[in-house]
Parts: sequence; C-alpha cells; structure tokens
Amino acid sequence: MEQGKTTKYLKYALGEIALVMIGILLALQVNNWNESRRQARVEKEFIEGVKNDLRQDKEYINLVTEMALKKREAADRFNEDIYDLYANDRPALDSVLNVYMHFQRTFYPIYGSFESAISGNEFSQFKNKKFTSAVTKLYNSIYARLEDNSQDVDARWHWFTKKYSRIRRIKTFPDANPDSLEEFLDDVNYHIIGLDHYRRVLTGALKEIDVILTMDTSTKAKS
Repeated sequence: MEQGKTTKYLKYALGEIALVMIGILLALQVNNWNESRRQARVEKEFIEGVKNDLRQDKEYINLVTEMALKKREAADRFNEDIYDLYANDRPALDSVLNVYMHFQRTFYPIYGSFESAISGNEFSQFKNKKFTSAVTKLYNSIYARLEDNSQDVDARWHWFTKKYSRIRRIKTFPDANPDSLEEFLDDVNYHIIGLDHYRRVLTGALKEIDVILTMDTSTKAKS
C-alpha cells in the first residue's frame, strides 16, 4: 500500500517537473522568437536608414561634381584663351573668372545610421552580410579617403581665394602683365588638378553607392 502511494507521488512529481521543463522550453522559444523579430526589425531599420543617408549623399555628391565640372570648363577656357580674352574681350574674361571664383562645395558624408548601428553593438549580428560588408567598405575605406581629399581640396581653394581675394571681391580681372597672367594660370592649374582628382574619387564613390542602393536587401539575401 505504502509502495503504491510512493510510486503515485513519484509519477506526480515527475509529471510536475516535466510540465515545468516544458514551460521553460516554451518560454525560451518564445523569447528567442521575440528576439529574432526584434533583431530583424532593427536590421530593417538600419538598412532603410543607411539607404536614406546614401540617397542624400548621392544627391550632394552630384551637386559637388557638377560645380567642380564648371570650374574645370572655366579652367580650360583660361588655358586656351586668357591672353586673347585679356587683350580683346575683358567682359568675356570676367564672365569666365566669375564662374571659376564662384564658391566651392566639398562633400562630407552622413554617418548617422551607420554610426548608430556600430555604437549599439547590433551591427555584427545582422544577417545580411553582403550588405553590411559593402556598407563597411564604403564608410570605413572609401568615405575615409574621400574626406582626406575633401580637406586637400578645401585647403587649395582657401589658398587660392585668399591670394586672389580682391579679384573675387570686385568680380573683374585687373590690369596685368604677361607674367601676372602666367602666374594666375599656374595657380588655377594647381587648384584644378586637385579638384579633378577629387571629382574622380567622388565618381568612384557614386558607383559604390549605386551598388548598395540597388542591392537585394530582402529577407532572402543573407549571405
């Protein structure tokens, strides 16, 4: 009789333990499911945020390159015709001068979404490794190099506009001798060479941005 009760109680206790274990396992499964959903949401927000930042970057890069191209066209006109324009068509020379002396823009990236993911320690857990790898290359390598180029171009422009601040202010080419015109051409070419290189680097960055913006970021694109 006592042995039967003991067996009954033992079965009951084992049943209770089994129910507890099943409850714990279910709770863990639900917790993992919730965490997976949260992680997927965070990754989706990251991808959307980065793409939005890159669309703004692309728009600004296009503006910067367009303005740089106008300076290149003005520099070409200087190199081809400055002596003739100075002697025979000063208004046309001033027109070219004002295009070149128009303010210069340089590009500095938007880091918001990328830096937020890095600082939040979520980045390494994202599943779309192809996307995160491309983004890391862009921000840590290409953009870092671009910022160095931006600083160089800014320095050259600051030097050039400081040297020719009066010309820039009065918006007309002053009386000059051939040596002064030659010196001006040398200075224009020093500046424009740096700007041309910068424009090429910006064009390369645009290609990388387009690759990321057109990349498949659906839930199936994980590797």
